[in-house]
Formats: sequence, C-alpha cells, structure tokens
Amino acid sequence: MKETDKNSSPKKPSPAKKAEVVIHAKGIKKAFGDKEVLKNITFDLEKGENMVVLGRSGQGKSVTIQCIVGMLKPDAGELTVFGENVAEMSDDDLKQLRIKIGFLFQSGALYDSMTVRENLEFPLTRVLKLTDQQDIDKRVEEALDSVGLLDAIDKLPSDLSGGMRKRVGLARTMIVKPEIMLYDEPTTGLDPITSREISELILNMQKKNKTSSIIITHDMECARITADRVVIMNDGEYIAEGSFKELQKSDNKIVRSFFSDTI
Repeated sequence: MKETDKNSSPKKPSPAKKAEVVIHAKGIKKAFGDKEVLKNITFDLEKGENMVVLGRSGQGKSVTIQCIVGMLKPDAGELTVFGENVAEMSDDDLKQLRIKIGFLFQSGALYDSMTVRENLEFPLTRVLKLTDQQDIDKRVEEALDSVGLLDAIDKLPSDLSGGMRKRVGLARTMIVKPEIMLYDEPTTGLDPITSREISELILNMQKKNKTSSIIITHDMECARITADRVVIMNDGEYIAEGSFKELQKSDNKIVRSFFSDTI
C-alpha cells in the first residue's frame, strides 16, 4: 500500500459548478389601470430546468410569460433572458430572442387551412429561412415521429382530435429547436390519458433537447410528471416554491389547497 505523505495538504473538493440562469426576474410589477396583476415576481430559471407555475385563474401567470418575450413591458423590476434586459431590446433583438423561445398555447394554435405537413414547414421556411426541400421534409418527418404522428402528416387539423392537435402543436414548436419553452395550460380540455401523454412528451422533449421550460397549468398530474420545481402564485406574487413532494407537505393553507387531491 502506498504511504501517504503526512506533510502534503489534502486536496480541496472542486466547487460545484454554478447552474446557468436563462431567465432572471426580480421584483417584477405590472398593472392594468387600477388592477395590480404582478406585484413582486422574483425567480431564476436554470438551463435545462422545468419550472411549473400553479395559481388560480386571473393571477397573472400568462402576463409573466408575455413580459418574458417582450409582448408586455413590466412597470417595475428587472427581467433578463440569456443575460439581456428584455425591456431595452429593439424590435430586431426581440425577433431574434423569440426564435430561441417556443410557445405551446392551450389551443395548439395550428393554421386550420394548412395540412399538418404545411403547419410544420411554416416555421422552417419563415423563421429559419430554409429552402432545401429535402432537408425540410426530413425535419418535418422527424418532428412528427417524435410525437407519434407521422401518419397524420397530410391531414388537416380539423381531422385530428384535441390531443393530436396538441401534439402537432408541440412538434411544430420544437422543430426550430428553441432553448426555452413556455407552455400555457398544455393539457387543458384533454382527457386524463391524453393529458398524461402530453405531460410525458414535455418531459421527453426536455431530456432530448435540454430545453428550459416554464409550464403554467391547473393539472396537478401534469405538474407532478413534468416539474423539477413548482412555484405557487397567489394575489400577484409567488408565495412558495419547492419540489412537488415538498409542497405536498406544506403547512400553508393556500399551498395545501392545490395538493388536497394528490395526498
């Protein structure tokens, strides 16, 4: 056995690598007339993290998302995305930022007059400016295959179920490989089985593409499946945060009200 040199100093453990913050919000406030919607929103979203936001209707959850992409300007506070102050960005800078951010709305937001193929081609030709049809076809097919809908490629949205439209919407959003995903009630209106499928797809997309996501939802099963961290919003503020399991054990009555059916 090799003898240890008593005079040598023990090796210091390497410091833990600090996580990269992709969205930083501090003291964000937003009012519409006399109604204060956001009172003091503070959070950091780390690279590769899924953050679920829970809150009742009218709490300003979607307003936060609109501020992140520059659709609304906060009245006060600090908001940076990829280290850049969103409120100070020019229109061109905002366009470039939005290429890096994907959205999935409640409806899936598909163009009804376009086939599924054409819906997915749209961001490739309009946003990424791709012109090679062979490359476009390959990307469209891969995106649809990833959500299990390759056989629906030439159908119209009206021919699809609500769950299928949501999956096509997810494929269309992910096809440009955004670094940040913003989900606004991704499972609303879906049956429990389809809701679970969408939630698992969100989780798979995070793992596959290393995306950072904010997921606004009322669906506690979606929150349980997808969340690395959950924040609770009440009266324009985040009042609690933690893992799903941690918040299940909270003594706060408002927090407990969200988890009453999951315990």
